[in-house]
Amino acid sequence: MARLIRTEKEVEGRYDEVWLVVEEDVLDQWPAGPLTTVGRPVPRKTGLERARGKARYTADQRLPGMLHAAVLRSPYAHARVKQVDLSRALEAPGVRAAIGPGDAHVLVEEAGYPGVPVAAVAADELQQARAALRLIEVEWDVLEPLLDADEAVRRGQLLEEPRRYERGDVDQGLAEADVVVEAEYRTQTVLHNSLETHQAICEWRGDALDVHISTQFIWGVRDTVASQLDLPPDKVRVVCEFMGGGFGSKNGPGDYTFIAAALARRAGRPVRCALTRREENQAAGNRNATIQRLTAGARSDGTLVALAGEFVNAVGWSGWIASTEGPMQMLYACDNVRTVTYGAKVNSPPMLAFRAPGFVEGTFGLECLLDEVAAKLDLDPLEVRRRNYANSSGDRPYSSKNLMECYRRAEPHWQRRHDVRARSDDTWKRGVGMASQIWYGGGGPPSYAWVRIGSDGRATVITAMQDIGTGTATAMAQIAAEELGLDLDQVELVLGDSARGPYASISAGSSTLPSMGPAVRAAAGDAARQIIELAAQRYQLEERTLALRGGRVDSADGGSWPLEDVVGLLDDAQILGKGARGPNPT
Repeated sequence: MARLIRTEKEVEGRYDEVWLVVEEDVLDQWPAGPLTTVGRPVPRKTGLERARGKARYTADQRLPGMLHAAVLRSPYAHARVKQVDLSRALEAPGVRAAIGPGDAHVLVEEAGYPGVPVAAVAADELQQARAALRLIEVEWDVLEPLLDADEAVRRGQLLEEPRRYERGDVDQGLAEADVVVEAEYRTQTVLHNSLETHQAICEWRGDALDVHISTQFIWGVRDTVASQLDLPPDKVRVVCEFMGGGFGSKNGPGDYTFIAAALARRAGRPVRCALTRREENQAAGNRNATIQRLTAGARSDGTLVALAGEFVNAVGWSGWIASTEGPMQMLYACDNVRTVTYGAKVNSPPMLAFRAPGFVEGTFGLECLLDEVAAKLDLDPLEVRRRNYANSSGDRPYSSKNLMECYRRAEPHWQRRHDVRARSDDTWKRGVGMASQIWYGGGGPPSYAWVRIGSDGRATVITAMQDIGTGTATAMAQIAAEELGLDLDQVELVLGDSARGPYASISAGSSTLPSMGPAVRAAAGDAARQIIELAAQRYQLEERTLALRGGRVDSADGGSWPLEDVVGLLDDAQILGKGARGPNPT
């Protein structure tokens, strides 16, 4: 029976309440430690394909009649387009379509950063498209850019209202502190630079759109494209068989997808729009620069009594404001904490998620500050961290945390720091550093999976998730094999296509395995129950006496039958197990 559940989902520090449908009961948790397949090293399911160059990335796709797009991007940090003339470009050899502002929402008349797309052409060959760009005539009104993040805050040029947080009484905590440390830290802009550049191929099939894309979120691309183009979601098919690097920057469709879709509609042929390596550095998003003005108050024993921080994120022309303040609020136990975070809108390329966005920068500042506290009190920095160990992240208790064990294991290495430093000379300086880090990783619903068992006793896991190179496809196969009592080579996977499998979660925030794993296990468990039911009927035994092991159905009375003998009766019929990621544990 289907159950409708309301629960909480977290992705990269942002919480949402979601509704989901769960069609089966929760399975008992596996015992701790390695099992038959799960928890043991195995060859990666797609390893040979990748190593031999046979894995088909979006960059490898070649659709019949496919055209190639080139994009004209603003050379200015801030400018307005007064006029665009595409006529000469349309007459260039091989050009099949050209678009400018108004033809796609991502082609803008006001350029807010160098690299924003203004016009694009599609041609038979990429070099023809690039040559045609030089024929596009643009009249610019160049404006004064704002590049200083602090100045943007002073002017009130922000992406949204400042984000404020406070618990306890920081001012009183600082007044009672034995030592107060103030410091300013800055972090620079960092680029993703994915090996497979951001790209998409769009092909219209009547009123439906196929999108082949290098992405971390097949369903997010589907929803965003459908919404922007005013299409029913089922009219948008998104495919990503293999993905060559993303790190957070490929969570959405990007401007290149909408450019390809607009050109494909106009040309009547599939169009690839792929960022060049220069464009990858210029317009693919980044980890934004930050300014952090931090204050810590502590007792003489190193116990923190107050933390305060002003965080300025140089977000760029667009993006979202990452939780640079998150570590200060969550990493250490402190009753009095106050933070304010500004998202400065400056004329630079937009911020996109990048491997624990905000928390990496915020951790750098906080850990430097804590070292300053330890130095001022002449205390061991590791001991200061132990004394401020937190059992909750603000008002949320940790569901699991092993940081104290990490400290214990690190201590012998940390004790070597003086010996290492003593080996420094006038040329080479040596030392040992230490820092704590916090990030989310619990995953969350909804995610769905199917497991199909054929008459040959082999299993196929079907879900429209993406494996972004972290090996999650192998993990899904291990989970299914464990639950079904099969060898790993008896499990295949069908992934990466929104038209060939159910909804799957984003591959971001360390969420893929904890989100998809329970869904795959539930689907495999559903299929296993059906196999047991069939075996019980065929051999006239009670279901409770049967189990799946090693590709066989074993009976408590000593009977044992190959799995294919049980399901072989099905011929072309199949067993289909269905599973869903249920609510997060409380």
